[in-house]
Amino acid sequence: MNIWEYLFFSVALTLMPGPDILFVITQGIRRGKKAGIVFCLGLCTGLLFHITAVALGVSALVQGSPAAFSLLKVAGAAYLFYLGIKAFVRRNESTFQLSGSERKEERHLYRRGILMNVLNPKVILFFLSFLPGFVDVNRGNPALQICFLGLLFILQAFVIFSTVAILASQLTNLLMGNPRAAFWVNIVTALIYFVTGISILFV
Repeated sequence: MNIWEYLFFSVALTLMPGPDILFVITQGIRRGKKAGIVFCLGLCTGLLFHITAVALGVSALVQGSPAAFSLLKVAGAAYLFYLGIKAFVRRNESTFQLSGSERKEERHLYRRGILMNVLNPKVILFFLSFLPGFVDVNRGNPALQICFLGLLFILQAFVIFSTVAILASQLTNLLMGNPRAAFWVNIVTALIYFVTGISILFV
């Protein structure tokens, strides 16, 4: 197992344009730096579920069960459609301030990040194909190696996502303070949710 090679591929995959990093960018722009980081923490917490499942062999069982895998796909897509509709309904909101209690809204964003990853079957397939390739059978205890590799992946993902959220938040005042710009940011956010939800159904 080459840790540096593994980290190189992990960072490259995390930086690739995809739903997670797009969600982080939109949350950073819409809500600001702190909210963006909280959302990143939720996404990374959701990864713990998948890594544990891969280590225990649960993900392979789910993938091997058409009914269970289909149920997960429908649940994940439905949740993303719900978020997309919610973003579309609020398309005219130009404020980026957290609504209501700041702590309550942060908990909401954290839970959203967790659910978005837990209910995404693409993450199961990704870790099932990616992590075992770096396990050294000669070292023994593959489950422990997968957990270690998974934690490294989460650490680098949190650092990258948080950095992206902070950079994106620099546009908050510029875009979300402008009603027209805020409208299009919210529309793009809704579209990302819808497209990701549709893509999940065709995994």
